[in-house]
Amino acid sequence: MCDIQTQKDADAYSEKVRQQPEMSRRQFNKLAAGTGVGLMLPGIAGAQSISERDIDITTPDGVADCHFAYPETGTHAAVLVWPDILALRPAFREMSRRLAQSGYAVLTVNPFYRDMRSPVVSEGASFRDPEVRDHVIPMARNLNEDTHFTDARSFAAWLDEQPEVDTTKGIGTTGYCMGGPMVMRTVAAVPDRFAAGATFHGGGLATDQPNSPHLLIPETNAAMLHCVAENDDDNDPQAKITLREAYAAAGIPAEVEVYEGTLHGWCSIDSQVYHEEQAERAWSRLLNLFASNLA
Repeated sequence: MCDIQTQKDADAYSEKVRQQPEMSRRQFNKLAAGTGVGLMLPGIAGAQSISERDIDITTPDGVADCHFAYPETGTHAAVLVWPDILALRPAFREMSRRLAQSGYAVLTVNPFYRDMRSPVVSEGASFRDPEVRDHVIPMARNLNEDTHFTDARSFAAWLDEQPEVDTTKGIGTTGYCMGGPMVMRTVAAVPDRFAAGATFHGGGLATDQPNSPHLLIPETNAAMLHCVAENDDDNDPQAKITLREAYAAAGIPAEVEVYEGTLHGWCSIDSQVYHEEQAERAWSRLLNLFASNLA
């Protein structure tokens, strides 16, 4: 989960990059400016042509603004995306387009819709800035296990009503940073529809609290992928063990891996610690998870 310690790690990484050759500095500065996010992603072999639209979804708590991307023809397995603490923004729209190009109907939500519509931060904003942290952290704290369940059910129901979605196939879900617990609660909220879930540098997945997401594993049916940042694992090495044991006890297939050389936030393409090589490896594991389970 994003906090002061993970931000200190990110700042140390940024200083190291600044000391690298000119090309590396230019790449870092491009990311820091929040520009050209689409150019950060490698091309996709056999990418499908897609359509996209911004939509509003009514939930019991209000109206959620979301982005929906999908292949131009046919019906496809749906995927629900929970962004990190900076919410729905250009980087996540681009990542969703890429997933749609791989053959999925992708709904990316603004988890902070109860407080404000997206974008909740300006383009190029960073969690390293105290003003940004002071803005988004209270919105994150307004969410809890109850809102996660309510939202998951609302978004799953909306997806199943869309002509672009093949309802004979299971739904997948992904979550980044604070979206990790949302993924685990989503697959528990609608276990008959969610067949796969993946978290990337997710925080608070296995805690000693009575509402810890890992306690819901016996109530789920989804195959799971957990891609863990190395510094997150350093801060909480027990979490991966607890997850593995819980999945094994429930008979749920799960891949829990610590990605060497990564820092919290390494999969988000506009992050100051984006690690392309490891992010691409995690992306390949995600595609494998969905190909194997969203049938």
